[in-house]
Amino acid sequence: MPSKKPESQVAKVRRARRINRELGELYPGAHCELDYENAFQLLVAVVLSAQTTDRSVNNVTPALFARYPDAEALAQAQAAELEEIIRPTGFFRAKARSITGLAQALCDKFGGQVPRKQADLVTLPGVGRKTANVVLGEAYGVPGISVDTHFGRLSRRFGWTTEEDPVKVEHEVGALFPKKDWTLLSHRVIFHGRRVCHARKPACGACGIAALCPSYGEGETDPEKARKLLKYELAGQPGQRLKPPAKPVLATGAAPDDGAAPREGTA
Repeated sequence: MPSKKPESQVAKVRRARRINRELGELYPGAHCELDYENAFQLLVAVVLSAQTTDRSVNNVTPALFARYPDAEALAQAQAAELEEIIRPTGFFRAKARSITGLAQALCDKFGGQVPRKQADLVTLPGVGRKTANVVLGEAYGVPGISVDTHFGRLSRRFGWTTEEDPVKVEHEVGALFPKKDWTLLSHRVIFHGRRVCHARKPACGACGIAALCPSYGEGETDPEKARKLLKYELAGQPGQRLKPPAKPVLATGAAPDDGAAPREGTA
């Protein structure tokens, strides 16, 4: 059989933007799944979310922010008390050092306020580009692509990039989309990665964008078996937030109509 013709850059852009539109239809309320009320709470919550679920962070942050409502209070936290509060998130000693360190830095360098520039945010302990982009996009409306493990995995499965380095993924994928779309794109892709396109066994047969995915077939293609792989968010639960927004946040993926392997779309 002749080898498949490589996808042109124009075709890749068109297919990528169609995937984004269709993910928007699948997840009309895609959003950051951390509970927060201001930029400081969001920044701390994102740092705590490393190597754990957003739900586990949401379970501890009410007590955390009741005890330490701002950067000044957190900067003066006693290690043992703080560690006990955040223990369920894992790696609690290192995380305690990070969030007290960032709180001290906020007080010393930024008057206790979360800065609005990525260059300033990444100087804080425990804060990298992903965390900075989440805070800028959510708290300040500054577009950014947040490359977590889900976003990186799906970007490669979608054929948007072959890069493994998060910064390279961010730049290469960002070039496919208008800047104004970056933040919501991140939420949609992460939603899909958590719910359908899992790391170990993606639910290909229950995926609403299967016809656009060059990696279709890496996971379970039988629709019934695939539906059993869907995470709780597609079974009627509100997601990882304890205080979910009023907008709908889920939509069930549709299996291919005829059960055959779908073609890769380019429109």
